[in-house]
Amino acid sequence: MSADPRAAQLLAAYDEQLREEADVDGALDVTRHGPLWLVRLTGGRGFVTYRDLGGAGGEEVRRLVEAAVAHFVEDGSVREIEWKSRGHDDAPGLEDALAEHGFVAEETESIMIGPLEGLVGDGRMPEGVHVRRAVEEADVRAVSAMTDRAFGNEVDGSRADSLVALLARDDGSQQWVAEVDGRPVSAGRLIPVPGTEFVGIWGGATLPEFRHRGIYRALTAARARSALEAGYRYLHSDSTRFSRPILERSGLVAVSTTTPWVRREGSSGQ
Repeated sequence: MSADPRAAQLLAAYDEQLREEADVDGALDVTRHGPLWLVRLTGGRGFVTYRDLGGAGGEEVRRLVEAAVAHFVEDGSVREIEWKSRGHDDAPGLEDALAEHGFVAEETESIMIGPLEGLVGDGRMPEGVHVRRAVEEADVRAVSAMTDRAFGNEVDGSRADSLVALLARDDGSQQWVAEVDGRPVSAGRLIPVPGTEFVGIWGGATLPEFRHRGIYRALTAARARSALEAGYRYLHSDSTRFSRPILERSGLVAVSTTTPWVRREGSSGQ
């Protein structure tokens, strides 16, 4: 993925520290099925994660996908399932199996890792932009709606519910927003990973008409400063093609890729 000599070491740290337990923090409940962690989240969402598939062949991979879907369908409360695949995993036939069971691939993102210090000095505030934490529930819901629009999605109240619940846990998770004339135009979360030196930045989104102005860069710098003050050392992020160049300029390394495969209620997949 990267010619940077740090890439292999950082990828090993990612697999060791940032999968399985780190993926399920804040879950309503977790069920183990072989190598899979089947996670039930707020907002009617299910999530599938694992450190590796234990050398499973194509038929076994297909059975694992089938078992995961059956688990969540039987639960009845889950309306959307995400299976988070990684480009460096040994998972023969996984994409075909997911598609056969009603999952649809969303945009592939780059897994970025690097030291927080590199981002702090890269956030000159654009004129007319104000960056701050969003704390009050009404603020958080407005930010969630803006993020939906920035990604080209319909505004979904269940995503706002999940974000409000996440921040209510008081575990160090933060929602940041950039405003122009009091209007939210860019936003992103800061999520600490308990028991590690890592924090994640997630949900980064900027309205199309406000991109390429340095707003997201300033928002990222603000989150990095906050994480350093809290004693963290490294940042990880699943980055779109828009945010990856910003993070690379700040010293982060692309160590692999990840693709969210999503199955929504009513899918024709079996």
